[in-house]
Amino acid sequence: MTKQKVILEKAKWENLYAQMVSLIPEAFDSEGHPLNLIQGQWQESGNHKPFSSSIDGTLLGVYPNINLDTCKLAVKYSHEESIAWSQVDLPTRKAKVAQTLQDIKAQKELIAYLLVWEIGKPYDQCLDSVDRCVDGVQWYIDHIEEMLGDRKPIGVVSNIASWNYPLSVLVHACLIQVLCGNAAVAKTPSDGGLFSLTVSFALAKRNGLPLTLVSGSGGALSEALVKNDHIDCLAYVGGKSNGRNIVASLYDKNKRYMLEMEGVNAYGIWNYSDWDVLMKQLKSGFKYGKQRCTAYVRLVIQRSLFPDFLEAYLSMLKSLTYGHPLLVNEGDTEPPQVDFGPLINSKKAEEVDEMYHDAIGKGAVSLYRGKINPENFLAHQDISAYYPPSALLNVPTNAKLYHNEPFGPLDSIVLVDSVEELIAEMNISNGCLVSSIACDDLHEAKVIAGQLRGYKVGINKVRSRGDKEESFGGIGESWKGCFVGGKYLVQAVTVGEPGEQLYGNFPEYTLLPKRD
Repeated sequence: MTKQKVILEKAKWENLYAQMVSLIPEAFDSEGHPLNLIQGQWQESGNHKPFSSSIDGTLLGVYPNINLDTCKLAVKYSHEESIAWSQVDLPTRKAKVAQTLQDIKAQKELIAYLLVWEIGKPYDQCLDSVDRCVDGVQWYIDHIEEMLGDRKPIGVVSNIASWNYPLSVLVHACLIQVLCGNAAVAKTPSDGGLFSLTVSFALAKRNGLPLTLVSGSGGALSEALVKNDHIDCLAYVGGKSNGRNIVASLYDKNKRYMLEMEGVNAYGIWNYSDWDVLMKQLKSGFKYGKQRCTAYVRLVIQRSLFPDFLEAYLSMLKSLTYGHPLLVNEGDTEPPQVDFGPLINSKKAEEVDEMYHDAIGKGAVSLYRGKINPENFLAHQDISAYYPPSALLNVPTNAKLYHNEPFGPLDSIVLVDSVEELIAEMNISNGCLVSSIACDDLHEAKVIAGQLRGYKVGINKVRSRGDKEESFGGIGESWKGCFVGGKYLVQAVTVGEPGEQLYGNFPEYTLLPKRD
């Protein structure tokens, strides 16, 4: 007899919520609704916007969305807070940030399970996100003196980030910004991360760090978080359309910025034979349903290699596991091992599906279309946010998918007959964050890699955003402003000699650090 499928007992949402409110009661109102962190206090429950999990439609709570005037007051106070914090000596700042890391680490399991429900990422990947946040910030604590030198904090850093990495991107960035002597303002992503961020910021505030956390529509709060004179630096992670609008609004502003936007990351395959190694890389790339800015979604392949590639590739796709990330057999005590769960919401699943059918309607060939297995879900649960791995061959140039990142588990495969054609097809998005080339001949691989418009280019390996000392930025339309990572991140949020030029990708000039 098949065992009944149930949600893992220790991961049930009502248990996690009660644990969270007990841990940080100051961050919730008398009715148990989350608050905003404004003027050094948890206050303002705002206009409640329902927040449901993409896993199965469970109502998680409400976003405490505030209005523009309230957000302006929050930013004004952050400016005042930055002045006082800039006078705090570096050893004290290091000690307070280090204690915050210890407090976050002590709550790692709680935060990871909150992330599972909020953004649908499997538990082991959520644990990794918390670890990357803690380990990454610790590296900066250990090396901050040599990177900071005589540089001074810039003031208030505004952080607007996407929902996919609340800990390893947003919390990580804010803690490093305050370590450098700044105050940090963060907007809760509108699609996920509210509760994991609330826990992390509450722990940080208890240690006296100058942080502000607000919720609300990006469009409604833009005047306060982007154009406000009290904002000295803007860190943005998101789509190109919003990023372009932000760049345009900053042309006449003397404001520091780093804007990370999407590009179509491509993996080229030329004169290559080690399919087992390549398939391990491509399978790993499906983690979190390819909802990452560094996901490889375009595979450009030498036509003569296609039969061998296809045999290995289809086998890899069939081996992927996806479904409810907290569903276990009754009696099990640990979460399941799945490659990915739902996309961030049903709207995103619909967008990916529209791109798929648009390409099919214009002549693309469907190579693979996974099937949703009912055994991986609760009976009658909402599965509208789940999207199976899919792959298309020869997407036509007039299809939306050709020039745009799907941000989901949908691969595009292009066949080419020459190196020149390979390079052109890999560079179709006017710059991307990462690219890779698979080639048995190392010299030939390096020649091809030198012509790819990716900020990070891998040879027989994938590249990622990276942590710690490794720099990160973008080429072309995938990035605007200062590069980050290691000393570049410290430089981006601090001020040095008058007239200095920072490494980055700016409209007016571009200074690129040497490639890794």
